[in-house]
This record gives sequence, structure tokens and C-alpha cells, in this order.
Amino acid sequence: MNIAIITARGGSKRIPHKNIKNFCGRPIIEYSIEAAKEAGIFDIVMVSTDDKMIAEISTNAGAEVPFMRSMETSNDYATTADVIKEVLETYKGMGTNFDNVCCIYPTAPFVNGEKLKKAVLLLQESDFDSVMPVTAFSFPPLRGMELKNNKLRYKWPEHAMKRSQDLETIYHDCGQFYVLNVDKFLKSGKLVTDNTGGIIVSEMEVQDIDNEMDWEMAELKYKMLREKGRI
Repeated sequence: MNIAIITARGGSKRIPHKNIKNFCGRPIIEYSIEAAKEAGIFDIVMVSTDDKMIAEISTNAGAEVPFMRSMETSNDYATTADVIKEVLETYKGMGTNFDNVCCIYPTAPFVNGEKLKKAVLLLQESDFDSVMPVTAFSFPPLRGMELKNNKLRYKWPEHAMKRSQDLETIYHDCGQFYVLNVDKFLKSGKLVTDNTGGIIVSEMEVQDIDNEMDWEMAELKYKMLREKGRI
């Protein structure tokens, strides 16, 4: 069995009510719920939250909220792994176990069912512990500089004169979702291990949303993709 968990804590200091804030006409969490349902490979699509308003919006969007998140996993120090473990353990106590779990963040409007299905199938057809979406850095990190006492210098001088196309492509986490083999996750307690697979996502479909400027940029990207029929 496969379960999709959307992690949506109520507290958000930088962007109030971030997980249910209006994004291009809808509460942003609805995009993650819709993507999970659209994938057609999850036996359960649920939202882990400590907030009654988030729970109501989530159930109206078609997700399950069979129990509320505990105080221990609702504070600023609880990790995503802590939340996933709590959900899995609670379901186990209810007599339900899962083979794979997909953790989707509630502020991930660029996720769709196709990406989720692709990641789950990759996990099932491989021996990976987990699978996650990544995107290439827009500027080669190996050409990066450091600034000390107003003085710049290359962090890696050996790469300073190399052409960008001759440097290794380096990727970073999209911050959208993780697909995990449940048994391997419970043993390691990690979302990313030395045996994690990746799927590449366009930079246009990736945007951290940590402040209002990020939010506006994400909406601009989303509208552009929608106009081009790419989302």
C-alpha cells in the first residue's frame, strides 16, 4: 500500500497562514492534495496538521485528516522525518501498514500527479531507499566566491578559469516531495541516504517560498507555465 502525506503545520511566522494562503485563486495546499489524488497510485491521501482550519480546507479538497498532529511534532524543532514517523506509527496502531510513503509539502504548487507517479514507480522498480526531485543550480557552484572583509576570492580557484559547460552539473533539492520505502526509512530515519534516487525538474518549476517576494515569484512562474500549457 502507498500513502501520500501532506505535512501542514498551522504555525507560520514569515508568511501568516502560509499553508492555506491564496495562491492563484486557491488555498495553496489544494495543489498538493490534487496532485496526490491525480497520481492515482496512493491508497490514502492524508494531511498531517495541528490546525482545524487547515484540516477543514483539506477535507473539503478531498484529503483525509483521520487524526490531528501531536504537540511534539508541531513545534519549530520537529523534523519532516518526525512527522512521517508519527503518521506511520499512528496508522500502524490502527492496523494499517504501508510499503511506500510520499511526503508532499503543502506549498508545492508545481508538483503534479505525473511527477509523483514517476517518482513512486522509480522507487518500486529500483532498490533505492528514497526518491526525490532535484534541479540544477542556475549558476555553477564550483565558480562560487566567498567574501571576507569586503575582499572577494574564488572558493575553488582551480575552477575559476574553466568554462561553465566544462564544469560538473550540481543539483539541489526542489523542496517539494520525497518518496520513501517505509521499511528502509524506519531503519535509517532519513529522507535522503547514500542510496537515494533523483528525478530532474526544470528550474522554472521550482521556487522556495520563504517570504512574500518568493510567493510573488512563484505565482508569476505558475501563471507563465499555465499560459504555456505546461502545468
